[in-house]
Amino acid sequence: MLEIAIEKLETHTVLRPTGEVDAYTVAQFRERIGELALEPRLLIDLQEVPFMDSAGLGALIGGIRRIRDSEGEVVVACGEGALHRLLHTTGFDRIVPVTETPEEALSSLLGNETPEAE
Repeated sequence: MLEIAIEKLETHTVLRPTGEVDAYTVAQFRERIGELALEPRLLIDLQEVPFMDSAGLGALIGGIRRIRDSEGEVVVACGEGALHRLLHTTGFDRIVPVTETPEEALSSLLGNETPEAE
């Protein structure tokens, strides 16, 4: 089962899935990230995603592409572990910033602006 929270804050939007992103849940994930295609700043917090298969990775990349096509900025927080290794091994971290914590991701996303509390 996959739960996806979306939090729209003043300076950015947070997409926070909880659960596995795989062939069974990828449609839901793709739909939710697609809803955010026009967001100017998106933080994708994957800390509560223990597993993501190739379908999930494809949906993530597709969503990020749509956001960037709309001139949006995206950063991903995923902690350490299997998902972090997947994003590094596939070269994902060369196309979008990947940090260990949402705080680091927010700092990267906002640059010199003062981040608001999550």
